[in-house]
Amino acid sequence: MDTEDGLVAAQVAALAALGWPGRARWQLAPGTAAVAAGALVGGAALSLAGALRHGRLLTPRVAPPAAGELHEHGPYAVSRHPIYTGLLAAAAGWAVLRRRPEPLAAWLVLLVVLDTKARREEQHLVARYGERYRAYRARTPRLLTVPGRAGARRP
Repeated sequence: MDTEDGLVAAQVAALAALGWPGRARWQLAPGTAAVAAGALVGGAALSLAGALRHGRLLTPRVAPPAAGELHEHGPYAVSRHPIYTGLLAAAAGWAVLRRRPEPLAAWLVLLVVLDTKARREEQHLVARYGERYRAYRARTPRLLTVPGRAGARRP
């Protein structure tokens, strides 16, 4: 198994671990539950919107398909990795709603895996698209950022 296959396997394992069985261990305030549910739904929508841009060329691997193109509009105008951003938001919401430590730990693993995938994917994108990708990277945050926050957009 190569490193890329290992990242895909780790992503699948982390997503599966979000469903760790067992009873809830603590209560959530109604506001916390509402925010978590919003993150779950909003994240799923963002991830789906990003995935739909790729159509049949969608792949879990970090190397873009040969026939792929650089997406800069729609969800890709607010995040260089809307699929990963959406997965992280949805998984965070789900982990909080589960009210158990194991899904929260799985979310942390997912964060590390998706950050690693994003960084490796960007190496491929710079190699393929050169200055066009560098310009896109300079104006678009890797994940999401707070609007108007100076320095929040970093490569």
